[in-house]
Amino acid sequence: MQKIYLDYNASTPLAPEVVDSMHPLLNDYYGNPSALHWAGKPVKSLLHKAREQVGQLINCSPAEIIFTSGGSEANNLALKGFYFKQVHKGNHIITSKIEHPAIINPCKFLEKIGARVTYVAVDQFGRVSPEEIEKAITKDTILITIMHSNNETGTLQPINEIGKIAERHGIAFHTDASQSVGKVPVNVNELKVDMLTIAGHKLYAPKGIGALFMRDGVELEPLIHGAGHEHGLRAGTENTLLAVGLGKACEIAGNQLSTNKLKDLTAYFWNQLKDQFGDQVVLNGHPEERLPNTLNVSFVRRIGQDLLDKIPQLAASTGSACHAGSIELSPVLKEMKVPKEIGMGAIRFSLGRYTTKEEIDSVITAFKEIL
Repeated sequence: MQKIYLDYNASTPLAPEVVDSMHPLLNDYYGNPSALHWAGKPVKSLLHKAREQVGQLINCSPAEIIFTSGGSEANNLALKGFYFKQVHKGNHIITSKIEHPAIINPCKFLEKIGARVTYVAVDQFGRVSPEEIEKAITKDTILITIMHSNNETGTLQPINEIGKIAERHGIAFHTDASQSVGKVPVNVNELKVDMLTIAGHKLYAPKGIGALFMRDGVELEPLIHGAGHEHGLRAGTENTLLAVGLGKACEIAGNQLSTNKLKDLTAYFWNQLKDQFGDQVVLNGHPEERLPNTLNVSFVRRIGQDLLDKIPQLAASTGSACHAGSIELSPVLKEMKVPKEIGMGAIRFSLGRYTTKEEIDSVITAFKEIL
């Protein structure tokens, strides 16, 4: 069996077109984009083009894009920056119990300095209830942050409905769309979000680059102080090399959103698993409202990591941890009330642009052999 990569939700390879777009900046375009001379002006132009490409993918103005070092920084800027700037209006934040640590941990930090955070539960499919979000609102609520899709199960959240609730109550709304952008259409106006996080290495751009969409009129306190880069919100000379890579990746993603290849291939994979293993395999997450590339399945009464260890050529992931012989379910599956005998066998297969049907067939054969 050849090496097979089915962990695209963890990180994607660089698209060849992205590599090509960055190459000139390694040699020819070395000026500071803030410089007003011949060496700086073309770099500034490339940076602006990248901002336009990112904005076009999510339907916003280039001026509303703030480049960051990745999704985690974008989340921290959104949450901490907004809290520090708006705490005089209230100190209450609403989020969900299944957010990525890049949301949960900033919330816990803010709790240490006076914030009150409500962590809303999810149903058996890993979806939050908009009604529960609305019930949690108080006179002190200043921010709601709910992920667009879950990184483990791929379950999509009802962001538009939550956005309408936030808008009705005059509360700012942020969504971490790190896993969604490039996989499904994401339109900040249709979603009614005020801030949105993008992570480059989830959509075939380099690691170390991301972006925060910040709607015009939203005010944040910078986390990095210095000169007035990124509209005064992120000091430090811009990483034009990686920003250009992210821009190109967003352009490519926008051109490929209409294809159903990934959705069809993921459905084929799931059907093959059901045909071969019947009730020995269970789907985790929403059966329909989920990312087209993500398949989180449990092999009942098995240990997911043990199965992966027996197929070293396969790159996939399991959210459950094994410590000294005992199995601890991932926080996401635990919040979904997945029984331990099912959850301990969870494996997340996340397909990508370069996955083939032949690879899926090879994985099915490998699991048949070890099961």
